[in-house]
Amino acid sequence: MCYAFPTRWEVPLSDTRKTWLIRAAAAIALAAVAAYAWQRYANRKDDAHIASGNGRIEAVEIDVAARTAGRVKEIRVAEGEFVKAGQVVAVIDPDVLEAQRRQAEAQTQQARSTVAAARSALAQRESDKASAQALVAQREVEVNAARTQLKRTMALAEKGFVSPQAVDDDRNKVDSAGAALTAARAQVAAAEAAIASARSQVEGAQSSTEAARANVEKIQADIDDTLLKAPRDGRVQYRVAQDGEVVAAGGRVLNLIDLSDVYMTFFLPTAQAGRIALGAEARIVLDAAPQYVIPASVSFVASEAQFTPKTVETASEREKLMFRVKAQIPPEVLGKYTEKVKTGLPGVAYVRLDAATPWPERLQVKLPP
Repeated sequence: MCYAFPTRWEVPLSDTRKTWLIRAAAAIALAAVAAYAWQRYANRKDDAHIASGNGRIEAVEIDVAARTAGRVKEIRVAEGEFVKAGQVVAVIDPDVLEAQRRQAEAQTQQARSTVAAARSALAQRESDKASAQALVAQREVEVNAARTQLKRTMALAEKGFVSPQAVDDDRNKVDSAGAALTAARAQVAAAEAAIASARSQVEGAQSSTEAARANVEKIQADIDDTLLKAPRDGRVQYRVAQDGEVVAAGGRVLNLIDLSDVYMTFFLPTAQAGRIALGAEARIVLDAAPQYVIPASVSFVASEAQFTPKTVETASEREKLMFRVKAQIPPEVLGKYTEKVKTGLPGVAYVRLDAATPWPERLQVKLPP
């Protein structure tokens, strides 16, 4: 007689064991679903008062440009280099301006000589006036003397002591002295006119001197501006011109990034943007360093939507309106991590819609050591 024994895989499971395995599997699956649901619910509960949007780190760009046309003599910084406010970053060749300054200085000296000559002429005219006034005084004395003599002669003629001819002679002397007095007074008037003209010449020469001096100062200011200086602390983003190139007035030489004014621009829908106030707390998390949370504050909310659908009558269409928001990083944080700041990095900006609700644990500020 032959017996067949079942192999190891053919041993039948009891109904009790099957039921236990099914219940265990169901319990595990249920626990996993519950855990996932709880986590999702908790996150939604924590994020209910937080709005978020994708963006990139940006900074204010500053162009360092030549004030006057010229040839780039030297660029003293390289791309990516940090610079301080007032640091000379490039030099424009000042040879042409220095030649203009020397010419202007010569014109200034010439104008000063003209002023001196005009003042000398004025002094001469004033001296001529003094002489004319003295002559007038002399002629007045002569007129008075002639009149006195005429009176005496006329008195003697009435008594018959002198002839009528003597009276006529004295009368002629009075007329002659009067004419001389008139001529002397005319000389005084002419001297006064000459003085006025000389004074105008002095004032004109002085104005020319001031204009020449101002021209020298202007050219000197242009020479000073050939030393291109960084207006703020920042980093050189790129060089626009190279050594030896000729740039026009206002031509860009370098482009700097102001690392004291860094922010992230992102977009939020109408319902969220309308609840954000300027100065509201924000957080920035960069894709390149998700382990860090950077503090920020809302410095700008657009007054007009950046995207407007063709129709805005329905609520669903109105929700498509997006408003630009700017999250500004505090200057004190930027000052501490200046060398680590890089523009263009993508990330996510978070804004609290309810200031009374605390930030969740994952959005607590965490900065690099």
